[in-house]
Amino acid sequence: MSNASATIALIDDDPSVRRSLAMLLDTRGWASVEFERAQDFLDDPQPERFGCLVLDVRIPGMSGLELYDALTRRTQRSLGYLPPVLFLTGHGDIPMVVQALKQGAADFLEKPADPRTLIDAVGRALATDREARRTHEGRAGLVASINELTPREREVLGEMIAGYLSKQIAAHLNISTKTVEAHRLRIYQKFNVHTSMELAARLRDVPPTLWQNASA
Repeated sequence: MSNASATIALIDDDPSVRRSLAMLLDTRGWASVEFERAQDFLDDPQPERFGCLVLDVRIPGMSGLELYDALTRRTQRSLGYLPPVLFLTGHGDIPMVVQALKQGAADFLEKPADPRTLIDAVGRALATDREARRTHEGRAGLVASINELTPREREVLGEMIAGYLSKQIAAHLNISTKTVEAHRLRIYQKFNVHTSMELAARLRDVPPTLWQNASA
C-alpha cells in the first residue's frame, strides 16, 4: 500500500478541468488518473493505488458528496482504506462540504482553485496519506491475527480485554479454567505476545467492533 509513487484520482465531469488539473499535478511529478463520473471511479479495479482524491461536488448522476458517502460506507464495511479526499466546490456548495469535512474529508477548495493553493492542499493530503497508510497496515495485521482465532478464542479474547481473570472467564463461558488457559496461550501465540499486558498494548487503539466484524 506504499504511496511512494502516489497517483491522484481526478473526478470531474468537465474534461477541460481534469486536463488542467492533470497538467498542474504533473509539474510536481504527480501522476493522475481522470474519471468523468462517480461510477467510473467506483468501478476502478485498483482504488487503493490512489494517494488522494480530487473530487468535484457537483457531478451529474451520483454527486461528489454521494460518492464520498458511498466510499466511506464501503470502507467501514470492509475495514478497508479510504485515501484523503479534497473537494472542489462552487461557492454555494460550501455548507455541504463543511458537513463532509466533519465526516472526515481532508479539505475543500473553491473553483477556480488557485494553482499554488491546490498544490499545497494535495501535498498535505499525500503527507496525511503516507501516515494513515502506516496506521492502516498495522491495523490490517491485527485483523489478520484476529481472523486466525476460532470463535471460542474470540470470546476469550473479549473477556481478556475486559480485564477478567481466567477463573472469571471460565465461569462466564461455562468452561474449565484449564481450557481458558489453553485458549489464552493460543491467543498469545497468534498475536506474537507473551503476556496480557503486551496483548492489551497491541489492541489498545482497536475498537471491539474490529474483532466482532472479523468474526462475522
